[in-house]
Amino acid sequence: MAVDAVSLDLAGGEFFCLLGPSGCGKSTLLRMVAGFEVPDSGTIRLGETDLTALPPHRRPVNMMFQSYALFPHMSVAANLAYGLKGLGLNRAQSAERVRALLRLVRLEGFEARRPDKLSGGQRQRVALARALAREPRLLLLDEPLGALDRALREETQGELRAIQRRLGTSFVVVTHDAEEAMALADRIGVMERGRLVQMGPARELYERPASRFVAGLLGDVNLIDGRLRGPEPGGTRSVETALGNLRATGEGEAGNAVVVAIRPERLVVSGEGAGLEGRLRGRLIEATFLGDRIRYRVEMANGATLRASAALPAPGPIPSVGETVSLAVPADAARILPA
Repeated sequence: MAVDAVSLDLAGGEFFCLLGPSGCGKSTLLRMVAGFEVPDSGTIRLGETDLTALPPHRRPVNMMFQSYALFPHMSVAANLAYGLKGLGLNRAQSAERVRALLRLVRLEGFEARRPDKLSGGQRQRVALARALAREPRLLLLDEPLGALDRALREETQGELRAIQRRLGTSFVVVTHDAEEAMALADRIGVMERGRLVQMGPARELYERPASRFVAGLLGDVNLIDGRLRGPEPGGTRSVETALGNLRATGEGEAGNAVVVAIRPERLVVSGEGAGLEGRLRGRLIEATFLGDRIRYRVEMANGATLRASAALPAPGPIPSVGETVSLAVPADAARILPA
């Protein structure tokens, strides 16, 4: 089953992202909303209108595909005008609407160019303008930035977000890129094997994932197996692990097997001497300079490797590879998840 019992409500004007790996059902769900797939049960509603039985051309919904699907033999203006067919506009009205769309996506002066004479980012903006030509109440975008290189993708994310804000149209974007989802969305829905497993703002999902799958999908994370013990002062719990006892936040029955999730940026690496509570000791085996931060890999006594990162400039001396270091684990940095 490609999509299994998904229940989803979107607010008007919301920018929503469906995030998940290939084959999890996110594109199928998008095609159901567009009308290209028919659900076996349930309904699809837009406001008070039931869309479930309506064909795609009768829905106030449009879809922008990853391939952009631009007509290669048509100019930019002709591609946009094609999207206006069936609206009953005369030539002057159509031309004015095309000019407005070009202004919206900042492509004035490109009217006569054909798609093969445009950059990847410009083609993406033409496809977006054409998808918006009929002023849909809901715009669906299937991996819209997947064909762009990293630098252009980051620039286009800002443009896409700004256009959505100006129009107030509800956008639903499908992506497998967690950074893209976090940069774009008001809310993110994470899909796994056809089910919507967690939904919320990016920060909530990043800091309080509901499972190890969600934790791993939204950025780098250390996952440490353990067994839950009793409560600790301050509302934390104690988790017995192969690395020692850790204090963490979360729920569960004492004695249950759990996983402790810790983001690398929440681990503080320092020389062995600083004796703070919640410290783990290990050997620094890698320190990678990444411009604005440094990434560490620390080998623990049991052979496990933990990842940490620190913003630069560092407040203290940077440990050397091969040195014994300690990792501070703040209780609010460690999250208890089901095993």
